[in-house]
Amino acid sequence: MACKHVDAAELHPPTAAQSVYREDCTQCFDSIDDPTGLNVCLYCFNGGCTGERDHALLHSKTLKHPLVLNIQRTRKKVKRDEPPQKITRLAIAAETEEDRYDTTTRVECYECRIKVDRSSGKLPAVIDGVLKASTFARQAEVQAWEQEMTPCEHTLCMEQGAARRIDSQDLGHCSMCDLKENLWLCLECGNLGCGRSQFGGIGGNSHGLKHTELTSHAVAVKLGSITPEGTADIYCYACNEERTDPELPQHLAHWGINIADREKTEKSLTEQQIEQNLRWDFAMVTEDGKELQPVFGKGFTGLKNLGNSCYMASILQCLFSIPTFQNRYFHPQDAPPISQAPAEDLETQLRKLADGLLSGRYSHPDTDVIASEYSPEIPSQKGLAPAMLKHLIGRGHEEFSTMRQQDAFELLLHLLKLITRSSNTAPLQDPVQSFRFVMEQRLQCMSCKKVRYRTDEQDNISIPVPVKRKLSVTDGPSEGGKPKDEFEPVTINECLDSFTATEVVELTCGSCGSKDGFMKRSLFKTFPATLAVNARRFELVNWVPTKLDVPVVVGDQPFDLDSYKSPGLQDNEELLPEDATTSGAPSFTPDEAALAQLEQMGFPRVRCEKALHATGNSDAEAAMNWLIGHMDDPNIDTPVDLGGASSASGPSASVDPESIATIEAMGISAPQARKALKETGGDVSRAVDWVFSHFDDLGAFGEDAAAMEAPATEGEKAMAGNADLPATFRLQSIVCHKGASIHAGHYVAFIRKPIPAEGGKESWVLFNDEKVVKAEGDVDEMKKFAYVYFFERV
Repeated sequence: MACKHVDAAELHPPTAAQSVYREDCTQCFDSIDDPTGLNVCLYCFNGGCTGERDHALLHSKTLKHPLVLNIQRTRKKVKRDEPPQKITRLAIAAETEEDRYDTTTRVECYECRIKVDRSSGKLPAVIDGVLKASTFARQAEVQAWEQEMTPCEHTLCMEQGAARRIDSQDLGHCSMCDLKENLWLCLECGNLGCGRSQFGGIGGNSHGLKHTELTSHAVAVKLGSITPEGTADIYCYACNEERTDPELPQHLAHWGINIADREKTEKSLTEQQIEQNLRWDFAMVTEDGKELQPVFGKGFTGLKNLGNSCYMASILQCLFSIPTFQNRYFHPQDAPPISQAPAEDLETQLRKLADGLLSGRYSHPDTDVIASEYSPEIPSQKGLAPAMLKHLIGRGHEEFSTMRQQDAFELLLHLLKLITRSSNTAPLQDPVQSFRFVMEQRLQCMSCKKVRYRTDEQDNISIPVPVKRKLSVTDGPSEGGKPKDEFEPVTINECLDSFTATEVVELTCGSCGSKDGFMKRSLFKTFPATLAVNARRFELVNWVPTKLDVPVVVGDQPFDLDSYKSPGLQDNEELLPEDATTSGAPSFTPDEAALAQLEQMGFPRVRCEKALHATGNSDAEAAMNWLIGHMDDPNIDTPVDLGGASSASGPSASVDPESIATIEAMGISAPQARKALKETGGDVSRAVDWVFSHFDDLGAFGEDAAAMEAPATEGEKAMAGNADLPATFRLQSIVCHKGASIHAGHYVAFIRKPIPAEGGKESWVLFNDEKVVKAEGDVDEMKKFAYVYFFERV
C-alpha cells in the first residue's frame, strides 16, 4: 500500500535558513547513535528520539506530521596495527563523517503505519535536502562566527567593470589553471581564480590572490558558497579579512549570476574553520588532572565543549547540582512541555539539560572515544552537546551569541535573569528564588547623626579581594622579563569584611545642610538558601581591569555570617526626614581647583563638570583623559544634573530599569549600576566608565519606590531570603578560571558530591567539559583561586 502523504503540499526541502535537527532529539539527548536512531520530521525537520520515550511519536501526534526520516549511525570499527601518530597543527588528517560512521536511513509514516518508498512523490528532494543540510548545531556555530563579520569600505564603495556573463557552476574554471572547485570571483572585474589550498584536502593554487596582486582588485566571492538567501564567503584582500557585502545580489547580477538560481556546493570558510577547531581535544588543565579517576552515573555527566563554551558548561554544572534547580527542571516521569518548536523553547531545553545531567542515562564510558596520549588507560564519556540551549541563552545578546570566550559570572547573571523572566507556573517555582536575599544600606550624617535605611533585593554579591603584595623576588617566575607579582593569601572573611566595611561618601545633608559627608555601610538584612559570590580579583592598570592571582582561603567546614547581618533601625537613632535627601544620590559640587585646571586647558565648563562628576571629583588629569575619550558623545554639552536637594523629586531621581539591566549584563551589580547611572545622568556608556573609576564603591541600594525607603515591618515577611540566625553556610561548588584574562583561558567546575561507589561519601568532583573525575590533591589549591563560589545554607 502506497503512502498518501508523499505528495503533501507541506513537503519541501529545507532552505539554507531553516534548522535541521538531525543529530539529537530536541527534547532529550538521545541521538542518531542510539540503536533505533532518530526520526527527523519531513515537514518541519524536528528531531525526535525513537526509544522508550519516543518523542518523535509525540511530535507527530501533536503537530499532525506523519512522515519522518529515520537516521541511524554506527561507528566504524577501525583496526590499527600501531598507535596513531601524534597530531600536530600543521598535519591534521582530513577524516570525514563518512570515514568514521556508517549511516542508514529509511522513511516511515506514523499515520499509514508503513515503511515508505523513499523514491516516491516529493521524498527524494526532501530527503536529499535533509541529509545535505547543516545540522542545527553547526548552523548555530556558523551564524555565531559569521555575525562577527562586517562590511568594509572596499565592499561598500566597489566600482565594477563593464558588465558581462561569466561561466560558473560546472562551466567555470580558474583563469590561470584548470581547477573547477574552490573558485573565487573577483567582483570588480569578473575574473575567476582558485583559492588557497584548504583544510580537508581541497585544492587551490592561490591564483585568486595572484590576480589581486596583479590588479589591486580587493573583493572576491567564493562561488560554491553562494546560497539563494544571499549569503556567501566574501573576502577583502585589501583588509585581509572576511567581510560582508550588503549589495551582493546586485554585484553578482552584474556578472550574469542570478542568486535565486544558485545552489551551495562547497563548505564555507566558517564551516571549515569550525570543523578544524572541533578536532582539537580539550585536555585536562593540570598535570594531576590527566591521571584522575573518572566518575560515572547520575549527576556525573559531562558537557561537550562547543568551542569556547567552557564558561557556560561550568556554570550549568554548578546550577544543576543545586536542589532547587533539580526540583524545578528534572521531571523524568512527566511528559515534556507541549511546544511547536521545542528547540526554541527555554523551558524544554532546561528540562532536557536536567534530564541529561541528572538521569545518568548518558554518563558511561564511551568506547568510541580514543584515549588521549596522556591517559591511555582512562576511559572517557562522550559528553552532551547543549547546542540548542546555548543558542537560546545567547539569542539577542551581543556577547553570548558569539563563539568568543566569555565571563562565567556574567553568564550566571544573564541566565538567572532569563530563568526568572520565563514562565514559572505553580506548583513549579522560580529556582532563582533560592539565590535571593536583601541587603540593607545605612547612611548616617556625620554632623547631625540622623540616619536613613534602604533595602535592595539581590541574587549575588561581588566582593573585593584585598590585595597584599609580597616583596618581588628576582629568581621567581617572570612575565615579559619582569618578576611576577606574588600575593599574600586572604580569608573569605577578610573579603566579606571589606565588602561590608563602613566608608565615607560625599553627600550634602538635606536636614542640617552639612557637607561633611555620610557614613555608609551595607549589611545583609536576609540571607539566601544559596549564596553566589564573585571574587573580584582585579586591579585597574591603565584603565584596563587586570586579573590578579590573590589566594582566597575558604575551608570545607561551615562558617556563619551572623556578624554581617544588619541590626536595622535602633531605638536611639533618628531618621532623616523623607524629603531631606535625594534617593541616596550625592549633591555634587565640582572641585574648584580641578575645575579651574580643566578650564585653563580650554574645555567648556559644562564638559569639565561632567568629567569631574564621572571620575571622582578630585583628579584633573583623570577628568582630562575622560574628556578626551568622550569628545564625540552626543550629549557631551548637555548640562549634567548635579544631584542637588531640589531635584529629589524630579526625573533624575529615578533610574531606567532597562539601563540597569544593560549594565548588569556586563557583570556589574545592580547597586553599582544604579549608583553609576544616577551619577552620570542615566548615560549607560558613561555609567560603565564611572564604575571602573570607582571600583570600590558598592553602589546605591534601594529601589526608587517610596515603599522601599522606610524600614520594613510587616512587609519584611515578604522579603526574599530568611532573616533567622544562625546564618551558617558551607562551600558547595566553585567555578575556577585559568588564564590572564577572563575573556581567554579555560573554566572548570569543582562540585561537592556524594560518590555512590564510595558508599555515598562526599568528595570534590572536577567537571572539565566532558571529563568528569574525582578531584584529589589540588582542590584546596584550586579553591584559593576560584572565580565564582556557591555556598549553601546549612
